[in-house]
Amino acid sequence: MDLLNNLAMGFGVAFTLSNLMYAFIGCLLGTLIGVLPGIGPLATIAMLLPATYALPPVAALIMLAGIYYGAQYGGSTTAILVNLPGESSSVVTVIDGYQMARNGRAGPALAAAGLGSFFAGCVGTLILAAFAAPLTELAFKFGPAEYFSLMILGLVGAVVLASGSLLKAIAMIVLGLLLGMVGTDVNSGMARFSMGVIELTDGIGFIVIAMGVFGYGEIISNLSKHESEREVFTASVSGLMPTKQDFKDMVPAVLRGTALGSLLGILPGGGAVMAAFAAYTLEKKTKLAPHEVPFGKGNIRGVAAPESANNAGAQTSFIPLLTLGIPPNAVMALMVGAMTIHNIQPGPQVMTGNPELFWGLIASMWIGNAMLVVLNLPLIGIWIKLLTVPYRWLFPSIVLFCAIGVFSTNNTTFDIWMVGLFGFIGYLFIKLGTEPAPLLLGFILGPMMEEYLRRALLLSRGDWSVLVTRPLSAGLLLAAALLLVAVLLPSVSKKREDVFVED
Repeated sequence: MDLLNNLAMGFGVAFTLSNLMYAFIGCLLGTLIGVLPGIGPLATIAMLLPATYALPPVAALIMLAGIYYGAQYGGSTTAILVNLPGESSSVVTVIDGYQMARNGRAGPALAAAGLGSFFAGCVGTLILAAFAAPLTELAFKFGPAEYFSLMILGLVGAVVLASGSLLKAIAMIVLGLLLGMVGTDVNSGMARFSMGVIELTDGIGFIVIAMGVFGYGEIISNLSKHESEREVFTASVSGLMPTKQDFKDMVPAVLRGTALGSLLGILPGGGAVMAAFAAYTLEKKTKLAPHEVPFGKGNIRGVAAPESANNAGAQTSFIPLLTLGIPPNAVMALMVGAMTIHNIQPGPQVMTGNPELFWGLIASMWIGNAMLVVLNLPLIGIWIKLLTVPYRWLFPSIVLFCAIGVFSTNNTTFDIWMVGLFGFIGYLFIKLGTEPAPLLLGFILGPMMEEYLRRALLLSRGDWSVLVTRPLSAGLLLAAALLLVAVLLPSVSKKREDVFVED
C-alpha cells in the first residue's frame, strides 16, 4: 500500500507542466543523441551538466535521466537503418537489425526495438520502485566501514565487467583514483598533488574530466576518420507492424533480455552496454526454430533481446545510485555529479529526506518511456534527415557549447585549457583501445572511499580490523575478493571475453 501511495505522490510531481516539459526535452535530446553517431549519452550529459544549474533539482534529474534512457532508443534507429550504432549499447543491434533492413524488413525491426524497449523500460522502472524501499532500509545499517567495503566491491565489479583488457580496466580505475586525490586534504587543509598550480588546490573539476575525455575525445576521434567513413546509406522503411510469427519469436527474447538487463543494470560496472552484449550472446546460444533465419542474417530475436536488455539495464542502474549512493556505471557517476551540484547527497537519505524528488524521478521514467515510443516510431523520417548534417558543421557547435559550459562553472579559462588537455587524453584512450568509463568511476568513488576509510579508522581508533570484524563489511570484502579470484581463472576469463565478441 505504501508503494502505491508513494507512486501516486511521484506521479503528482511528474505530471506538473514544467516537469513534463523537461522529461520531453530529455527524451528528445536523448533520442537525437542516440541517432547521431559518435555522440553518446555520457558526452551529452557531461556537456549539459552546467545547463542544469538554474533548474530545480527534480527537473534537472528528470531531464538527465530522459537523456540516458532516450539514447538507448535512438541508437537503435541508425543501427537498423544505416548500419551505424548511434550509441555503444546498440553495437550488437547492428548485426541483425541492418540485415533485416536490407531484406526489406526495416519496419518490423524498428517496431521490435521500440516495443521491446518500451516493455523492458516499464519493467525496469517497476523493479526500481519495488526494491528501492527495502534496499534503503538496508542502507541505513551501513556505517563508514561498510560503505568503504561496498565501494571496493563496486570498483572490482567495474573492472570485471568492463569491456576489453582487465589490465587496462585496472589502470583506468587507478588513474581515476589518483586524479581524485588532487586538491586539498580535507583533514589537514594542506594542498596535495597540485604541483604548485593554484587552480588545482580545489581539485580537478568533475565536469572538466567528463567533458574532456567523453566529449572532446569522441569529437577528435570522429574528426580523425576519413569523411567517407561517415557517409550515410539509408534503407527504406515500409510497414512497421511485425507479423504474428515475428511476435511469437520476439516475445520470449524480450522477456529474456528484460530479465538479464534488469540484473546486470544493478551490478557495479554493468549497465546498458554489458546487458546488450550478454542478451545477444544468450540468444545465440538458444536453439533456432526451423523457420528462423540464422543470427547475423536478420533474425528478429537479435534485435528484440539486446534492445530490451539495454533499456532494462538503463532503468535498474538507478537502484544502487538512489538507494546506496553508489554509481554502478559512468553515466550514473555523472548523475552523482548532477545531484552534488544541487546539494543532494546520493544515498538512502534521498528517499526519506526528499521523497518528492525520489518518487517523482521514478514516475517520470514511465512517462518518459511512453514519450519515447511516440517520438521514435512516427518520427523516423526526421531522425534520418538529421544524419545528413555534415559533421564539419556539427562539431564546432559542440566544441563551443562545451567551452561555454565549462567556463560558466568557475568563470576561469584554466578549466577550458584543462578540458582540451583531457580531450587529447580521451582521444589517446580511444586509439589505445582503452575503455575510459572506469576512470570516471574511480574519480568519483576515490574521494568518497578515502573519507569513509578515515571515518572508520577514526571511530575504531586506528584499528584496521574494523573492516573485517563487522559482518556486513567483511561479507562485501569477501565478495570482492571472490569476484577478483574468479575472473582471473582461465575458463572464466575466456567466457568474459566471449560476452563482448560477436561472431
